[in-house]
Amino acid sequence: MANISSKDLGTQPIGKLLIKQALPASIGILVMSLNILVDTIFVGNWIGATAIAAINVVLPVSFFIAALGMSIGIGGSSIISRALGANNDTKALKTFGNQITLTLLLTITMVVFGLLFVDDIVVAFGGKGAMFEPAKIYYKVVLYGVPLLALSMMGNTVIRAEGKPKFAMYAMMIPSVSNLVLDYILINVLDFGMEGAAWATTLSYFFCFAFIVWFFLSKHSELKIDLSHFGLDRPIVSEISSLGFVTLARQAVVSVTYLFMNNILYDLGGETSVTAYAIVGRMLMFALFPVFGVTQGFLPIAGFNYGAQKYDRVKATIYTALKYAAGLATLVFIMLMIFPVAITKLFTTDLEVVRQTPPAMRWVFAATPIIAVQLIGAAYFQAVGKAIPALLLTLTRQGFFFIPLIFILPKFYGELGVWISFPIADVLATIVTGFFLHREMRLKLGKTSAS
Repeated sequence: MANISSKDLGTQPIGKLLIKQALPASIGILVMSLNILVDTIFVGNWIGATAIAAINVVLPVSFFIAALGMSIGIGGSSIISRALGANNDTKALKTFGNQITLTLLLTITMVVFGLLFVDDIVVAFGGKGAMFEPAKIYYKVVLYGVPLLALSMMGNTVIRAEGKPKFAMYAMMIPSVSNLVLDYILINVLDFGMEGAAWATTLSYFFCFAFIVWFFLSKHSELKIDLSHFGLDRPIVSEISSLGFVTLARQAVVSVTYLFMNNILYDLGGETSVTAYAIVGRMLMFALFPVFGVTQGFLPIAGFNYGAQKYDRVKATIYTALKYAAGLATLVFIMLMIFPVAITKLFTTDLEVVRQTPPAMRWVFAATPIIAVQLIGAAYFQAVGKAIPALLLTLTRQGFFFIPLIFILPKFYGELGVWISFPIADVLATIVTGFFLHREMRLKLGKTSAS
């Protein structure tokens, strides 16, 4: 897990390089996912099953605002990786400065609006009945820390673009560990309930932000910016926006999906069904950590070598990433098919939730072995700066297939129709993404690489 310089992205063997990039990313995502998982277990056992559903109502709102930082980070990091590959350090520095300015402006604006319309937003995202008050408490406190989370997510992608995956891993681990410690103190020891859970999360964002700032001020970072880099540059902002919009659109669709799912499931089965979805959602974040790690490790390698016109290395990176991600996804699939009941009981002892969640979990993960094609395919187009195909492929699964399905299938199959929408959307999205990725590799990456 040793750190590497950005230039090593274009010279080291692909398999070895992908492991160096993906392993720290996977560990970081694992710790972050474990944090979400254990946080949910703590909340379910120390506060109650309704609290799990309440947090699930808030997550899409806070995640969307934080995703502004992630989208600016990934969009800018694609530029930085390609600029470093082309030896254009000036553009890399200017891009990083513009990322910071954009993240601050957008997230603070969104937080202000989020606090002004708190009641309407909580209800719109499914915070109804017994879920409203705990969701509102959690929402207001967590929103204060979201700009710090956005800056941290932006900075984390830049650290990885520099070829420093170990530090990116640390940045993901710090808030996760601190959140769990604070959860224990504020919820279990001091008995602050939902407010304690919210402050634990918000304070953990601050610790992560402090580490990110330290990294860029230290000798470990190659990007030493000054005040001149913070002034917005229209061409760079345009490029960041076009590429970052892919990530933002994906998170926007995720947030809209939560909105629809929470409301549809509440109408079909009340708080119990929303809680089941919350548990399954946590497993979607947690169980797929190694696949997401491979995807994160893939991005800077593909972007750097594309910028250096080393197309043979780009193709090798795609094939290797697909192989690793598919193998890991299959292992996840096997685990979740065998142990859904035991997994559910970790979160709650509510008998009705334990009854409803396992079959839902099996349906949601039914097509997991093939999702590598979706993730790596969409990531490739984003890494190489092709915003339009990246956007369309990112929206394919949830926007074009999943959301229509959850409105159509429940009319015929009830709540089962919601759960079977997951694997159907996965299969359709994999077919579409596979077609476009294969065509791109044949037409563009078939060209002779630069020497």
